[in-house]
Amino acid sequence: MTSLAWAKRLPWTMLAAVVSLTCLGWLAIARYGDLAGLGGTMLPRQIIWSLLALAAMLGVTIPNYRVACRWSYVLFLMSLALLVAVYFFPPVNNARRWIRFGPVGLQPSEFAKIAYILALARYLMYRENHRHFGGLLLPLALTLLPVALILREPDLGTALIFLPVFFAVLFTAGSRWRDLLGLALVGVIALPALWIGMSREQQSRVTALFAQAGPTDAPDDDTYQLRQAKQMLALGGTWGSLLTGQTVEDPVAYRLPEAQTDFVFCVIGERLGLWGIACTLGLFAILIWRGLAIAAASREPFGRLVATGVTAMLAVEVLINTGMTVGLLPTTGLSLPLVSYGGSGLLAHAIMLGFVLNVGMRPGYEMAGEPFRYA
Repeated sequence: MTSLAWAKRLPWTMLAAVVSLTCLGWLAIARYGDLAGLGGTMLPRQIIWSLLALAAMLGVTIPNYRVACRWSYVLFLMSLALLVAVYFFPPVNNARRWIRFGPVGLQPSEFAKIAYILALARYLMYRENHRHFGGLLLPLALTLLPVALILREPDLGTALIFLPVFFAVLFTAGSRWRDLLGLALVGVIALPALWIGMSREQQSRVTALFAQAGPTDAPDDDTYQLRQAKQMLALGGTWGSLLTGQTVEDPVAYRLPEAQTDFVFCVIGERLGLWGIACTLGLFAILIWRGLAIAAASREPFGRLVATGVTAMLAVEVLINTGMTVGLLPTTGLSLPLVSYGGSGLLAHAIMLGFVLNVGMRPGYEMAGEPFRYA
């Protein structure tokens, strides 16, 4: 493919939404640096990671995505090995999620998302057995392997997003509704076991959802972060402190743990107000809409399933992150894609979206006829 043909085929609307969300992240990270008294130390790092992520995303679009199909199982096994390797590194905040090479840290669970989607798409691309309940067991085992390893880190938020992606990809591949509902029922029955296996801190995040502190109430340790998150959003009002210049003198009002990562959405609300929140959600809506459109237009099964998996994962992450910041969902420690501070998450999401762009540039390729004929 020539450079001109590559540029014409590139889904520019999707690329523009990615760049815009990344820039919103820069604005929020800069604001957090000011509020936390960190100066300008965080923003330059994020800009460097953003440029690397953009280069990686565009680089993924150059070769045909079918190359990833041939290497999908190898990449999946490598991701499992990295998820095991985290236990040989010192814990950070009582969690083993990182592999560190000097000052650079790698979070394997972020890259396991990519490998999982590729492996699941390859397994389901032409098989018929997943259209019966018994045939779902192997794809389920493929899903539970990374989920179990990530739960042990522990990282409940990241582990849980694999399950909606699993159902979305299975549905797209042609699994029957009754089989998927049967699996969902098994998951509901297993919820008490999941609750028992959760740590005290994880359980407190769920119970805090039903005991939220009001504006005049003194929050306890479990409800403090959620109350501060809602207060930060309220401080932005309609137009945000960037346009109005209005701030409060009490520095405690701006004190929000993990504001640069898990609660970066609140910083956007404080800085840009309601219109900034609407723009952020609108940009994510564009990404999800274009991802679904690319999946629907693809006539090649592997590409269609990969685009579906990536889009579903993005949608679930946005829903969980924004839902927890306003008190509609439990706090799970899940960052906002493309916006939150951190190199591993930014790079991993850029690569995932690069695959979607790649599929969108090659929608007409078929490996076999009628790949999605329903039984």
